[in-house]
Amino acid sequence: MARSRGGKTDHKEPCAIVLGLLFIFVRLAVVRRSPCCLFACLFWSWEIFELKAELNSDKKEKKKEAVKKVIASMTVGKDVSALFPDVVNCMQTDNLELKKLVYLYLMNYAKSQPDMAIMAVNTFVKDCEDPNPLIRALAVRTMGCIRVDKITEYLCEPLRKCLKDEDPYVRKTAAVCVAKLHDINAQLVEDQGFLDTLKDLISDSNPMVVANAVAALSEIAESHPSSNLLDLNPQSINKLLTALNECTEWGQIFILDCLANYAPKDDREAQRLSHANSAVVLSAVKVLMKFMEMLSKDLDYYGTLLKKLAPPLVTLLSAEPELQYVALRNINLIVQKRPEILKHEMKVFFVKYNDPIYVKLEKLDIMIRLASQANIAQVLAELKEYATEVDVDFVRKAVRAIGRCAIKVEQSAERCVSTLLDLIQTKVNYVVQEAIVVIKDIFRKYPNKYESVIATLCENLDSLDEPEARAAMIWIVGEYAERIDNADELLESFLEGFHDESTQVQLQLLTAIVKLFLKKPTETQELVQQVLSLATQLLCSDFMDFSSTPKDSDNPDLRDRGYIYWRLLSTDPVAAKEVVLAEKPLISEETDLIEPTLLDELICYIGTLASVYHKPPSAFVEGGRGVVHKSLPPRTASSESAESPETAPAGAPPGEQPDVIPTQGDLLGDLLNLDLGPPVSGPPLATTSVQMGAVDLLGGGLDSLIGGSNFTAPPAAAVPANLGAPMGSGLSDLFDLTSSVGTLSGSYVAPKAVWLPAMKAKGLEISGTFTRQVGSISMDLQLTNKALQVMTDFAIQFNRNSFGLAPAAPLQVHAPLSPNQTVEISLPLSTVGSVMKMEPLNNLQVAVKNNIDVFYFSTLYPLHILFVEDGKMDRQMFLATWKDIPNENEAQFQIRDCPLNAEAVSSRLQSSNIFTVAKRNVEGQDMLYQSLKLTNGIWVLAELRIQPGNPSFTLSLKCRAPEVSQHVCQAYETILKN
Repeated sequence: MARSRGGKTDHKEPCAIVLGLLFIFVRLAVVRRSPCCLFACLFWSWEIFELKAELNSDKKEKKKEAVKKVIASMTVGKDVSALFPDVVNCMQTDNLELKKLVYLYLMNYAKSQPDMAIMAVNTFVKDCEDPNPLIRALAVRTMGCIRVDKITEYLCEPLRKCLKDEDPYVRKTAAVCVAKLHDINAQLVEDQGFLDTLKDLISDSNPMVVANAVAALSEIAESHPSSNLLDLNPQSINKLLTALNECTEWGQIFILDCLANYAPKDDREAQRLSHANSAVVLSAVKVLMKFMEMLSKDLDYYGTLLKKLAPPLVTLLSAEPELQYVALRNINLIVQKRPEILKHEMKVFFVKYNDPIYVKLEKLDIMIRLASQANIAQVLAELKEYATEVDVDFVRKAVRAIGRCAIKVEQSAERCVSTLLDLIQTKVNYVVQEAIVVIKDIFRKYPNKYESVIATLCENLDSLDEPEARAAMIWIVGEYAERIDNADELLESFLEGFHDESTQVQLQLLTAIVKLFLKKPTETQELVQQVLSLATQLLCSDFMDFSSTPKDSDNPDLRDRGYIYWRLLSTDPVAAKEVVLAEKPLISEETDLIEPTLLDELICYIGTLASVYHKPPSAFVEGGRGVVHKSLPPRTASSESAESPETAPAGAPPGEQPDVIPTQGDLLGDLLNLDLGPPVSGPPLATTSVQMGAVDLLGGGLDSLIGGSNFTAPPAAAVPANLGAPMGSGLSDLFDLTSSVGTLSGSYVAPKAVWLPAMKAKGLEISGTFTRQVGSISMDLQLTNKALQVMTDFAIQFNRNSFGLAPAAPLQVHAPLSPNQTVEISLPLSTVGSVMKMEPLNNLQVAVKNNIDVFYFSTLYPLHILFVEDGKMDRQMFLATWKDIPNENEAQFQIRDCPLNAEAVSSRLQSSNIFTVAKRNVEGQDMLYQSLKLTNGIWVLAELRIQPGNPSFTLSLKCRAPEVSQHVCQAYETILKN
């Protein structure tokens, strides 16, 4: 073993063997595991020993093979960090392959061995000046990937040289390295001037250097949204468009994403629509979708863009299923925004027999969105064919799609109903049940038009076993009870197993029997008493028999609805009839359109995960960096006026939007998914439109129906008594805001507080407060000179903060500040400064300079100075946004010691830009639904509960950025208590 070449003895080898064996035995003594584990440990230790010997070999080939073995072991998860010094010694080589392997090892282990990684710095610096550009680029790339602070400071000089290297490959690699270095130490990058150098690279002659510079600047801009790094102008845009044709496909994506933030001056980016890479196509589509927002539909150029957009989107559907799905999810957004783009391409969305189910369902959804009178015959023929497939889930969706077609295209409704009847005749259980569900919706859309099919539906009553289908059939029977001779017998058959039914069926059965009673009171009195008893008796039995086990149907919604009906019928049957049998609003097909502002944001993220999830990045991206909320540019006046009702996009103004199921104006009813109609003016109750659906029909609160706040719940075991309460108010006062709109008197201003005492600032005392007036934010300062010398040359600067507050003008002290003199200054503020999340969120760090020194202090600004004047949200938008924000984002607070009534609260809050969207009274409580908008575009929705005579309020806040909720609550308290 100790014999070397030529038969001579190598005295170093025995020493190495002894050391290696000692290393092995020490590990074995410490580990003390089973024989198998000891053997494995012994084998691996011997392998490390062999690798160490090979790494120190004089033969270059043997050394390279040893490094390859080390990398192979590292790749499969083995710990080879013990070989760090030996691998680093291999860096001194001219062999490019060996150098790459060593650099790969360093990137993996430098973080765990930072002290030893310093050993490699000299080699890195030397390699950055190597004649071979591949080695120079490799060195700067590796240094950028080693996330060790000690190495970062040595990277600056080599990086500066590489950014100006004569070889474009080195320059493009160095551009990406700037972004990596910025992620490690942003301040260092700014101090070294690398950002300016990076901006200069946008004018580089090599397209790949341009693409990498744009990619790096975009990456940095994401973490600093207000830095405006990509300040594009016509000259730089032309350079980007030139580079667009010559760089790689991923470079094109970066440039197209950059172009999307610029107002269009040229149409050369449209050439990317014919690219073979789907990501490039989607990036180009995103650019054009944003640019089209600023074009009038009257322009010929607009029509040209529409024609250019359709073919590439169609071509995407010829890719493999996974890419098809991504393309379809993006097309779904595009069709919601601009359906005219693909209105002639219906056939490409027809399902193929070998499509995966996820592709089939997406195609089906897009087919419905594109359905129109011109193509409905084709669509129905396809859907009928799909309804005979073997895939149950797909068949159900196809049957539902037929119903959606009937609701969307009125001229096709009769043909759709006929198709559904044909499907019912197949007697396939799940097809029949889905058909009944959609026919119920067709009845709601076209009342008194297709009731001739009810007999056919009743024939299949016994085959219904799914809750939704049973509830739909019960609704049909109750709604058209006067036309069904044996309606009472049909409903009674459901009543026999009342306790075994699902809550959905129980609620629908209760309402249907009450409708039947109101239509045929003499024949069904016993039946209605029976269902009311079943709905309310469970509570009674629980009070009487404490040992009884509660049944599954003991549902508070069912019980409350039973009591409401009971009280209505026992108080005033005429009023009950006007409520329960009121005319229902018609429904619309577009129930699943994405909320307009969210759709606009998702259009800006076409080609990313957000467009696949149909959620904004903030909903699924976690991390320290703030997610920038993007939005489409404002529409031109001519393009808005050119919208037609048939092609109005989802982002159109609320007045142009189709009604959505359910058509609601009742705010609380929608928030709680109740089924109330819109508020109307005129005589109460007589003209109120109460929508009858499969959910809570009278769930808007008992006092809304009875009109009084003096309702007392009956004893649990007692039969509801006659209240004799007036039936006056109805639902007409739910949005009565006339008394809650106060006079705009300006936002609340806190008294000045001392921010910087004179003893900490060499005699300069600074007091101040923040104000907001007519959309402008100011810092009102009071400077007092308590020193013995004159103060001059004042200046002020803010540190980066959560909302980008920054001085909008210099600190103007027009005359020297003499001893014992005080001056008051109003410093205008903007919200376009650098953003960084502070703790707490409203913390502001300020530096003030004068001729004596620089002084630092921090203060907390009240959040209400950031509430903008256009923060009143439309009612329907409020409802949609409240639903869209996850429930986990809701926070509840108590505001105590505030003796104000609802009108005073609403008026005082409105003066600080907290706007009341709706107001109602529920069980004696005043409910205010409010919205506010921060300067960075974040919306906050609020529900404020006020109990007259009680100085404590309950405030519920919902926001996509829940970290602001606590500070919004503090703003509420500050405004209401001062």
